[in-house]
Amino acid sequence: MHKALFRPVIALIALTLLAATAGCGTGASQASAPVSFGPGTSAALHRTPAGKHSLVQWPTRPISFTEESRVGGAGRNTPIGVTTLHGPKSGFTGKVWVWAPPEYYEKRNANKGFPVMEALPGSYGYPVNYWIGSDLKLEESLAQWSKDGTSLPFILVMPVLNPNDKQYYDGSDIPGQPKIGTWLSKDVPDLVRQNFRTLKTRDAWAIMGSSSGGFAALKNVLQNPETFKMAIPNGPDIVPDSPLWNGHAKEERENNPEVLARRLIARGGPQVYVAFQDGSRENTVLPKVRKFISQYGHGPVHTRLQVVPDGTHSAATYVQGLGEGTMKWVSARMTGPTA
Repeated sequence: MHKALFRPVIALIALTLLAATAGCGTGASQASAPVSFGPGTSAALHRTPAGKHSLVQWPTRPISFTEESRVGGAGRNTPIGVTTLHGPKSGFTGKVWVWAPPEYYEKRNANKGFPVMEALPGSYGYPVNYWIGSDLKLEESLAQWSKDGTSLPFILVMPVLNPNDKQYYDGSDIPGQPKIGTWLSKDVPDLVRQNFRTLKTRDAWAIMGSSSGGFAALKNVLQNPETFKMAIPNGPDIVPDSPLWNGHAKEERENNPEVLARRLIARGGPQVYVAFQDGSRENTVLPKVRKFISQYGHGPVHTRLQVVPDGTHSAATYVQGLGEGTMKWVSARMTGPTA
């Protein structure tokens, strides 16, 4: 199982994050502080009534997050917040981290809704989501690419991927287990809508993930195209492989991207876009991705493959790929900040 390649990295990142949240990391705030992305932000103070045909979806039930750290560089000291979400639709409780780009706070954008990217980690993705780590610089990189004009300014939402570090749940509602599929596809997006200025269109929603999280991203865009228009699967699994599916073959099939892709193609849409990323040294994963693209990358399923030279099955490889063309391709097919 190639997911295991992430385990040493996850352990190291988890230790780094624990140190950072204790105030020992250079990117951490010295003391936890509440942070709000809703009406308490300076942008929202300038709110004007939305027009009849506005796409903006204003925050409906904002809460205060706990500040986890700050994003430097092009991130302009913007906060990453964290909360514990009790998912009303899934019944699952887990941590969720959020970040808004610098443009979100600018007065000129005070009445605009922003696109959203749900970012999922690899391996167990528990108890932290490694995309918040200052070592990977995902937020700082997205801010720089937005400044350079090669990416839209995305709101990032980064939930835990699994309910524990013992099993993989394939980002799905496996019978008798926590409803992680509903958590990722319903509860987490609802949290974003309740707290941020977003847009009332699937054209502004993307989901990204690596390894086991890449599988969840691929599955979600095919299973929930009414929510997500774009997926960025990094070094993903292509079919379900959690041992928890044993005895549940029918349900496993309903969460198989190959099956979901065939159905989407057969009914002719809606149109979805899948930006695969792999390192050139991912000898096990890359052939499976190429095969999926050749079989299902047609009709309403639009695909692209970014192969990172000398890249490995690692989050650092995938951040590199995002900057080498993936985010430009993704952003050109999504809706940016608009009133």
